[in-house]
Amino acid sequence: MARDQIDMTPLQSRDELVAWFEAGIKPPSEFRIGTEHEKTPFTLEGRQPVPYEGARGIGALLEGMQLLLGWEPIMERGNIIGLYDVTGGGAISLEPGGQFELSGAPVENVHQTQAELMAHLAQVREIATPLGIGFLGLGMTPSWSREQIPVMPKGRYKIMSNYMPKVGKYGIDMMYRTCTVQTNLDFSSEADMVKKLRVSIALQPVATALFANSPFTEGKPNGFLSFRSEIWRDTDNARSGMLPWVFEDGMGFERWVDYALDVPMYFVKRGETYIDVAGSSFRAFFEGRNNSLPGERPTLSDWANHLSTIFPEVRMKRYLEMRGADGVPWGRLPALPAFWVGLLYDDESLDAAWDLVSHWTAQERQALRDDVPRFGFKARIRDRYLFEIARECLKLSHAGLRRRGRIDQLGRDESRHLEPLERILESGRTPAEEMLDKFNGEWGGSVEPVYQEYAF
Repeated sequence: MARDQIDMTPLQSRDELVAWFEAGIKPPSEFRIGTEHEKTPFTLEGRQPVPYEGARGIGALLEGMQLLLGWEPIMERGNIIGLYDVTGGGAISLEPGGQFELSGAPVENVHQTQAELMAHLAQVREIATPLGIGFLGLGMTPSWSREQIPVMPKGRYKIMSNYMPKVGKYGIDMMYRTCTVQTNLDFSSEADMVKKLRVSIALQPVATALFANSPFTEGKPNGFLSFRSEIWRDTDNARSGMLPWVFEDGMGFERWVDYALDVPMYFVKRGETYIDVAGSSFRAFFEGRNNSLPGERPTLSDWANHLSTIFPEVRMKRYLEMRGADGVPWGRLPALPAFWVGLLYDDESLDAAWDLVSHWTAQERQALRDDVPRFGFKARIRDRYLFEIARECLKLSHAGLRRRGRIDQLGRDESRHLEPLERILESGRTPAEEMLDKFNGEWGGSVEPVYQEYAF
């Protein structure tokens, strides 16, 4: 969630940066699940992008949500750009092209994730429907050009928009045209963090295939199953990717700090102002060598903000963020936290998942990640199709969720939230392939029906 942190203590030493991560360590009894999802707003009439301004714009939607929920508004230069639930910890924020993001509160089980989602959708609908706004559950906008998409009034996005074309082909598409669903999970020690990070990076392509849901660009098939995942391969390779060094000896919090110190920054926030420092490293800033802020030292806020601008397949903050999945219709959203919780929050499944991936080389992991956007389940690693690996992962996740034994009011455990993924594996096809079949069949070569069938 792009909510900028406020802690203006100047940093003195690298140890403080390491300590910032270590503060995330929790006993397993305090492990929580955070789920974030983005959805693309569109005008119900005409199916166009929704501008920020105006009586039926995104700003009006946020104002309506604020009145309904009583959440704290997040303001920037007089514009409402998000909402924050002071008691529960959830938040609503805007991505650059108006994608509407719910960053869920930290909850104890996937049933609560689903309940939170249902409440959110009811609330959003109550405000959005009278404004003539609908929401789409795809990994990428299926029919709009870059030029058509409005820009939200957030200072950080201006800086990023200027910088992106210098470092990759698709950064602007990533910002303005994609949607994701993410799961954030805890660790109990440095060793536990390393194990979970390795397993989840190696298996991120499995989530990409299971959630592949972005086969259209500007009204036509784009040649990929997850074009959103392809976009990340050429957005900014200095801050994204499969992090091969995570699998090397000596991996820990310090290694992540050293990585993050060298990732180019985008901005420094001072009061309401975003100062463009794009391209210079945090390390230079840390040493007082930032040309825009000569002699100034970064604060803990600057560090937290910088860490939120690093975009690998799995990101570490004070928890781990699974970043490989396309946005999907709401019925499938709880399946992502269920999948990762079953794999990573059950020790037996985590060990088995590590056995599954521990012998893969960095080159093999990279090749799998490179192939999955186009080939989905047909991507291969060694002599195996990703489909077989996905099936194995789902079994492990299912077993992990059953052992966790978190029961809902009807006596069902969290494994029920995997049902949409089980149906996908039964069909043998990614969601994108199913959508392409419809496009080539009953939709008659038009993407327009997605605005009905894949709307929230």
